[in-house]
Amino acid sequence: MNNTLQGKVVIITGASSGIGAATARLLSRLGCRVALASRSEGRLRELAEELGTEAIAITTDVTKASDVRRMVQQTVDRFGRIDALLANAGIYIPGKISDGDPDAWANLVDVNVNGVLRCVHAVLPIMAQQHSGDILVTSSISGFIDIPWEPVYSASKHAIQAFVHTLRRQVAPDGIRVGSIAPGMVANELWGFTSPKEIEEKVAERASIRSEDVAEAIAFMLSRPPHVTIRDLVMLPQNQDL
Repeated sequence: MNNTLQGKVVIITGASSGIGAATARLLSRLGCRVALASRSEGRLRELAEELGTEAIAITTDVTKASDVRRMVQQTVDRFGRIDALLANAGIYIPGKISDGDPDAWANLVDVNVNGVLRCVHAVLPIMAQQHSGDILVTSSISGFIDIPWEPVYSASKHAIQAFVHTLRRQVAPDGIRVGSIAPGMVANELWGFTSPKEIEEKVAERASIRSEDVAEAIAFMLSRPPHVTIRDLVMLPQNQDL
């Protein structure tokens, strides 16, 4: 992969763990300047210190419009522009509707759907003025098929897919690309995996992929030449081909 990402400014939400942290590390190695956003202030600052002077930590709750506006403003103040947004913050709730908590579902929708809308709305004026930019949203295989053990999560990701596909056509004249990255099972904290040994066992069984696998796909999408849009990239562990 040719490194066309050198110097690009990328905002990553949900950056303190999982796919967000793996993507931040990879893009930083490829020469990107990264704005790391998450509610987990301590972990976020540790990651920014690890990545060096071309990374900033911005404590952000994507359910709060004021936090999102501050995230965007601090990124522009530090780096002068925004070349890409990875709207990655998300939460996962499985289970039967009859056993569920509607307030928890409402919070899931606010993070997984409304949080994406807030972030996209905040970066669009800057990208339109630049006449360039990439917006990638972390979706899920659950946005493409109906998974019965996670109905509310699936609903949130179906909503994201509809948003990505309609937004893309609205902003294409402004030189802005929009796409989704839709993984299946990823062995990370979102799915309850924290032990490196357990993660490697799931990968060896081909029952899961790593956060780093998803990060590589994201870097590939961002590095395509301007005339190429990857609308959706669906990736699954081999033994989870639903």
